[in-house]
Amino acid sequence: MEKVQILQALLTPLIAIITTYIAYQQWNANKLKLKLERYERRLRVYQEVVKFLRLIGRDLDPKVDDFLKFQGAVVEADFLFGPEIRQYIEEIFSRGFRLYKSKKAYDAFTQGSAPSDYDHNRVAREMHSEETWLIEQITAVEGQVAVREKFKPYLDISK
Repeated sequence: MEKVQILQALLTPLIAIITTYIAYQQWNANKLKLKLERYERRLRVYQEVVKFLRLIGRDLDPKVDDFLKFQGAVVEADFLFGPEIRQYIEEIFSRGFRLYKSKKAYDAFTQGSAPSDYDHNRVAREMHSEETWLIEQITAVEGQVAVREKFKPYLDISK
């Protein structure tokens, strides 16, 4: 009878310990789930950046619609990454848009409708400069791809 009372007395703390352990495991699982969701959202932004760079690199003739889609696809970047990624995305956008404007000016020149202040050498240099930079972002240079290296600290799961 005395043993039964002792076991009954120990049962309440044992239940409390088990409940605490279960709650801790659920908390840990939720933490891992949030980490996975954040990773998936970051990966989606990275994929959109690569997709945009490949789109530009394909024919070097981006459209206004491509820029609008790109902006919408990477809008979450401010909340998922540090400020260096937002700056990188803005640089991609602005260089792509400079390429777009230079290409439009060049096209107008080839069709005989260039504005009076058109400077062909400046436009050609700018087109070449922006094309080169944008293509270098997705091309391996010394075994490294610039866009991958920028995003790697946020997407590296080997740690």
